[in-house]
Amino acid sequence: MKILHIITRLIVGGAQENTLLTCEGLHAKGHEVTLLTGPSLGPEGSLMERAEKGGYRVIVTPHLVRSPHPWHDHAAYREIQNLCRELKPDVVHTHSSKAGILGRAAAWKVKFRTQNSEFRTPLVVHTIHGLPFHPYQSAAARKLWIAMERWAARRCDAIICVADAMTRQALAAGVGQPELFTTIYSAMEVEPFIHPGITRDEVRTKLNIPPTAFVFGTISRLQPLKGHDDLIAQMADLFAKIPSAHLLWIGDGVFRTRFEKTLADRGWRNRVTLTGLVPPTEVPRLLPAMDALVHPSYREGLARALPQALLAGVPVISYDCDGAAEVCIENKTGFLVKTGDAYSLRDAMIRMASDRAAAVEMGRYGQSFCLERFSAPFMVNRIEALYQQLAARRNAV
Repeated sequence: MKILHIITRLIVGGAQENTLLTCEGLHAKGHEVTLLTGPSLGPEGSLMERAEKGGYRVIVTPHLVRSPHPWHDHAAYREIQNLCRELKPDVVHTHSSKAGILGRAAAWKVKFRTQNSEFRTPLVVHTIHGLPFHPYQSAAARKLWIAMERWAARRCDAIICVADAMTRQALAAGVGQPELFTTIYSAMEVEPFIHPGITRDEVRTKLNIPPTAFVFGTISRLQPLKGHDDLIAQMADLFAKIPSAHLLWIGDGVFRTRFEKTLADRGWRNRVTLTGLVPPTEVPRLLPAMDALVHPSYREGLARALPQALLAGVPVISYDCDGAAEVCIENKTGFLVKTGDAYSLRDAMIRMASDRAAAVEMGRYGQSFCLERFSAPFMVNRIEALYQQLAARRNAV
């Protein structure tokens, strides 16, 4: 098959890692894969180097930008149509909101002549990594995004969601019909998480974290709606109840300077380790330092940090946000807390640190639970099977 993937930018992020793993896996299976993306700008880092080493064709256009921009958006729309006419793809697969709107609109309209002198359109598939509408935006913005997603859903053959929760939320908003949706979890290379090649003590020595500390980790950008302020608000009580508690924050973002000042002002700088931005390949080598992962995000599709931690045998504590409950299973893989309830989040952390044996057991169960569900080959096989199913259905008509 000829397959064109489209994503807005290759920053360090879950949607981008998912897309690259999909492109790599499909290319390895013999498909002709092309990836179209926009400029990878921003403090989040870039995955462009990995993409360029993937063996498939990568095209960068300056017009596929994240923010709305009429001139760039129109130019990107035309570029996608021209690229479809050039490549004649069997499948156009879009990712995330902006590329999903433009890509579906352009691919759905384009027709090209095949080698058999027949005119046809590509199959159009879209992946929802996280819905663009949510309760924390203005009513006008939410209404506009819902309208655009409803419109775009009528211009594709299938929608992949990274969690069942995304399907439920989309349907509740009137986006698409049930038969359009398939859940395929966003996967990763599981081996580095299971065998990181570094011990707990070695990582803690490297990070200057006491060997006896109970370490709560986060893997998240330091930006709005990620919940780090909720953690800061509960630190005094947490440290009073769990004197050995230490926090390890993996990631960077616009809030870092403010967080560092707050921690310094309150005398907690030696109780919280901020790694800054690290390459995705380094995350498995930092997870052994953690005793539990805390994910107080207010908005996600299904955060990759949760299965990543569980694959490393680290139990999780998460706000009950979007798809979190599909991997954070109460008392089995960790503790699930009502979104925004910082007091219950603190209590869950205290419970976790108060019973290390139970925490270890939840980590073991979580590793087994995630081992196949979140493996990259499993994800790629399911995506390939969906393409083939759609093609067979079209040929049968």
